Amino acid sequence: MTPILNASGCLDALTAPEIAQSLDAFVTKTVTPLPREGNPPPRIAEVECGMLNSIGLQNPGIERFLAENLPRLSALGVPIWVSVGGFSAPDYAAVCEQLDDRAEIETIELNLSCPNVEEAPETAAQLVAAARGVTSKPLYAKLSPATWDVAESARAVAHAGADGLSLVNTIRGLALDPTTRRPKLARGAGGYSGPGLRTIALACVHVCAAAVDLPIVGMGGIASGDHANDFVSAGASAVALGTVLFADPWAPARIRSELEHEGTAAVTDRLPIGRRSVSSPMV
Repeated sequence: MTPILNASGCLDALTAPEIAQSLDAFVTKTVTPLPREGNPPPRIAEVECGMLNSIGLQNPGIERFLAENLPRLSALGVPIWVSVGGFSAPDYAAVCEQLDDRAEIETIELNLSCPNVEEAPETAAQLVAAARGVTSKPLYAKLSPATWDVAESARAVAHAGADGLSLVNTIRGLALDPTTRRPKLARGAGGYSGPGLRTIALACVHVCAAAVDLPIVGMGGIASGDHANDFVSAGASAVALGTVLFADPWAPARIRSELEHEGTAAVTDRLPIGRRSVSSPMV
């Protein structure tokens, strides 16, 4: 069956362990070399068809993550993917190097496209190459739907050593307060996620699946088994749930049931995650 993950930043496994245990793998919030407080509030805004966020990569930094968070996450018994971010190639390399010898970590997802922070000066391919030089773990490159030619980006990161693709990240959007006519988010624009992202994400998955021979985790507006099936049909090997988890935390179990009812199966032989036994959800 189609593996189901969470989109990075859309689930706190330590406060909702039973939800994390219903996944085939848990993807952490993005971890950077040093601790980050993130952007000033307000940094989440609900919009008509989804939400905007401008969290700004808030995280404890790699040293505290390894010392405090990772042992608790590994105790959940779910394969762990760590999302890695930074502001330069050395940042990505530094974090990936510290993750390389940690057996608890199955895969590294490189957040190459966060719309809420300043971008690294290097290209996505250069960031992947920097990470590839210091780790033997599977590397998934998370790409932006705003890239003019996402298929070319996919080819570039594949050539640089990526083992898979995560498609897609949020896309920049803006919402105004109806009273003040000012942006709802303190930073102004933020990353949009939700139903409106789905057709954009599907297009990215479709063209990238044709461009490279890599497994793809498809994400963007998935809220049902039908939606997940669309991503598989477009070329995804697995799917990740994001915004839907805020409204329906039990969506992973529901969507899995819908997929099983439809008899949907994905080609998952190249995807480095395996279904683990999970505990039954408890209210």
